Amino acid sequence: MSSDAPASAPATRTASCACGSLSVACAGEPALVALCHCLECQKRTGGPFGVAAFYPEAAVATAGATTTYRRTGDSGEDITFHFCPTCGSSVFWYPMIKPGMVAIAVGAFADPAFPAPAKQVYTGHRHAWVDLEIGSAPEPTPP
Repeated sequence: MSSDAPASAPATRTASCACGSLSVACAGEPALVALCHCLECQKRTGGPFGVAAFYPEAAVATAGATTTYRRTGDSGEDITFHFCPTCGSSVFWYPMIKPGMVAIAVGAFADPAFPAPAKQVYTGHRHAWVDLEIGSAPEPTPP
């Protein structure tokens, strides 16, 4: 017996800033979830690491005003961060080293069931008290 029912659309997850003025709707599952121990992510998050979910740009729709901050990453490529001009939450960014992808701060989804990171990077900057077993073997910190 065949079914002519249409395939269900991929689930949409929504991330937002603390005040709710800036949101990002992401269709489907992330292409990658990664935890970063670099010093810049520590500064950006105010915590010992950052966690990003990477989605194709075509799967992402943003709503609300943003303020941007651009910096050059260790790769030599620029990263443009978008944050809420009202509450200051860093919600998403465009890493030029990953063309066509948008990184979304996993904490902005406020979803304990969000997929776990598959990898961690910049482990040379990991705080000694952070003990995480994540996906593949940790990648070393570039010189």
